[in-house]
Amino acid sequence: MLNRAENLHKKLTSRELRGAHEAHARTASASALAPSKPPAKSVRTPRKKPAVDSDRVAALQSAKIKFGREVCGNLDAAESREWLVTNGLGGFASGTVAGCPTRRYHGLLIAALHPPVGRTQLVAGLDEIARYAGAEYSLATHQWASGVVDPKGFLNIESFRLDGMTPVWTYALADALLEKRVSMRYGENTTYVEYTMLRGTGPLELDLKVLVNYRDFHGSTHAGDWRMKIDAVESGVRVIAFDGATPFYLKCAGAACQPRHEWYRNCFLPVEKERGLDDQEDHLFAALFKTKLTVGASVNFVTSTEASAASDGASARAEIAEREAKLCQSWLAQNEKTASECPDWLPQLVLAADQFIVKRILPDFPDGRSIIAGYHWFADWGRDTMIALPGLTLATGRADVARQILLAFAEYIDGGMLPNNFPDAGGQPQYNSVDAALWYFEAVRQYFAATKDGRTLLQLFPTLGEIIDAHVKGTRYGIHADPADGLLCAGEPGLQLTWMDAKSGDRVVTPRIGKPVEVNALWINALETMAEFARLLARPGEGYEKLSAKAQKNFQKFWNEERGFCFDVIDVPGGGNDPALRPNQVLAVSLPVSPLTDEQRKSVVDVCAQHLLTSYGLRSLAPGEPGYLGHYFGGPQDRDAAYHQGTVWGWLIGPFVLAHLRVYGDRAEAMRFLEPLGISVYMYGLGTLGEIFEGEPPFMPHGCIAQAWTVGEVLRAMHEIQNYSG
Repeated sequence: MLNRAENLHKKLTSRELRGAHEAHARTASASALAPSKPPAKSVRTPRKKPAVDSDRVAALQSAKIKFGREVCGNLDAAESREWLVTNGLGGFASGTVAGCPTRRYHGLLIAALHPPVGRTQLVAGLDEIARYAGAEYSLATHQWASGVVDPKGFLNIESFRLDGMTPVWTYALADALLEKRVSMRYGENTTYVEYTMLRGTGPLELDLKVLVNYRDFHGSTHAGDWRMKIDAVESGVRVIAFDGATPFYLKCAGAACQPRHEWYRNCFLPVEKERGLDDQEDHLFAALFKTKLTVGASVNFVTSTEASAASDGASARAEIAEREAKLCQSWLAQNEKTASECPDWLPQLVLAADQFIVKRILPDFPDGRSIIAGYHWFADWGRDTMIALPGLTLATGRADVARQILLAFAEYIDGGMLPNNFPDAGGQPQYNSVDAALWYFEAVRQYFAATKDGRTLLQLFPTLGEIIDAHVKGTRYGIHADPADGLLCAGEPGLQLTWMDAKSGDRVVTPRIGKPVEVNALWINALETMAEFARLLARPGEGYEKLSAKAQKNFQKFWNEERGFCFDVIDVPGGGNDPALRPNQVLAVSLPVSPLTDEQRKSVVDVCAQHLLTSYGLRSLAPGEPGYLGHYFGGPQDRDAAYHQGTVWGWLIGPFVLAHLRVYGDRAEAMRFLEPLGISVYMYGLGTLGEIFEGEPPFMPHGCIAQAWTVGEVLRAMHEIQNYSG
C-alpha cells in the first residue's frame, strides 16, 4: 500500500514531478545518500480556520494608543512620536504627532513607483488653516532652518489616537472640534486626508495648501529654478515634475482649487541633523483648496498616481476597517485558546505586522509577496524576510501569505544563495549574505510545522537540496562546509556577510570571517530539517544526517570553557578564535536542534541575561568588551561604527526569550521579558516596534521606527510561549 506522501506525490503535475526527480538525483549524487527511512509522519493540507466572534474582533480593533495635550501640546514629545500608514506596495505616508516633518522620509505620499521599490516622495504635506467664529487657526506646524517654529499648529491639537493603524487628530478651535485622519488605499499609491467637523455652532472654513516634491525618498530637494507643470483637472490639479516623470494628482471634491507655483524654502529636518545628513529641504506649494464644513460634514483631500482614484475617503476607510477586522479574525482563529491571556499591545502588533507584507510580482507568481525589512528606508531583504516571516504570518494565522513569500523567494535562489537585498532603484538582487539561505530553511520548517502542507514542501524540496549541495561544494565569498569538521566557513576581506553587516567607509566593523557561531547553529538545523523532510517525502536523507552529526560533534569547538560561553567566531584567518561576548550564540540554544549540552545552554542564557539583556532587546556586544560603544549617534560613519558594537537590537529578544524558556521552562518569566519592548508601541514608531536602541539606559530608540524582524520575533515568541507545554 502506498503511504500518504507517495499518494500526494502521484497527484502532482508533471512539472512538479520533474523538478522533484531532478532534485532527488542531484542530492543523491552530491551527497552520496543511502535509502531513506520510512516516513515518520503523514502529510496533509492546511485546515480551514473556524469563525470568530465579531464582538471580540471589534474589541481588538478599538483604539489603544491615545494622547491628550500632555503629549500633543509639547513639541519635543509630539515630534518624537511618529505614525506610519502603508499601501501593501512598499509605498507609505508618515509623519509626527505634532504634524511637522522631522525626516526626509516624512510625507503624505511616498509612492512605490516600481513596487515594492522605486519609492518617491510626491506630496510632502499640507499647510492647513481653519477659520471659525471670526478667528484663524493654523493646524500645521513648520520648523525652519532659521530656528523659528511657525506656525505652531500642534498647540491646537486636543488629542491624537490610532484607530487600528490610522492616525487621527482632534483639533479644538474655540467651541469647534475638527477631526483629521490619514489613510492609504491598499494596493494603490493613493492617500486620503479626511476632515470632519464634530462640533460647533457655525460653519468652518478650511484652506489646504498642498506642498509637493518629486525625489527619491532617500534624497532632499533644493529647488533652484525648478518649474513643475501644474494643470487643472476635475476637482483639482495634475502635477508633472519633469518630462518622463510619473504624473500625480491633487484633488478635493466640492472645494475651490487654485493652481499655484511657489516654493517653501529652507524647511528644517531636525532628525536628519542628528544623523549628520542634509537637514534642509524645499517643497513646492502646488495648489490651494478652499472648502467649508458644517457639523457632521466631511471633506476629503486625495492625492494619487491614479487619475481615476476614488474621491470618497469613506469607502477607503471602510476597506481599511474590513481588512483590519480580517487580520484580527485570522489571529484570533490561530490563537483562540490563548488570546485571552495576551497583553493589550499584542493585537496592535498583529495590525502592524501587515504593514511589512508587500507585493513582489514575478512572471510565474503574480501573487508573489515579500517583506519590507523596515520603514522608512529599507527595501525587502532576504535575511530579514525569513527571520520575520514566521511571526508576521504564521503566528497571525496567515499561512497563505507565508507560502506566497517562500515560493516567490525560491525563484531568486542562485548558486544556493538567497538574495541579501533588492536595490531600491530596481536591478539585480545582491547575494552578499551567508545566513539568508539558512534562515530560509528555518522559515520553511516553521511553515510546514504550522500547516503540514505537503504539496508546497514537495515543490520546495528541490530548491532546499540545491542550497545544501551548493554549501557543501562551496559557493560565493568563500562559503563552504569544511570537510574536516562539517562546519560552515564564510568570508572574504572587505565584505560583511552575517547579520552584523555594518561597514564604516572602507572598514568592515565586524568582518566575522571564519566560522560564525549562529551561522553554524543555523547550518546544523538546516541539515536536520532537510533530513526530516527527506524522511517525510520518502527521499534519501542519510547524507544530511551524517553531515549534521559531524557538525554537531565539532560544534564543541565553539565552547570557551574559561569564560563559560561560546566563541563568536572560530578558525579566524591567521589563527585563533574571537572570544567577544555577543548575542549570536543564543541561537545555538533557541533553535530546535541545539548542539550544546544542557549545562552549556544554561550558561549561555545566564551570561547573556547578565551582560547583554536590556529592556528592549540584547546588546550586540557586552559592556567591557574591546570596542564597546554604548551610544548610537552622529554621522553615518559614527553610527555604522556603533551599529553592532553595543547597540541594542529588538529582534534578538525573540531568540533570547525562547532560549530562556527552553532552559528554565517558565512561561510567565518568558512573557515578562517581552513586556517592556511590547509597550514601546506607545513611543517612537506608534503602534509598531523599532529597530535598535542605545546600549546604555534609558535605551533611547534609533534606526527604523518600524522593523519587520522586531515585530515578527515578538509575535512569534509570544505565540510559542502561549503554546508551550514543557
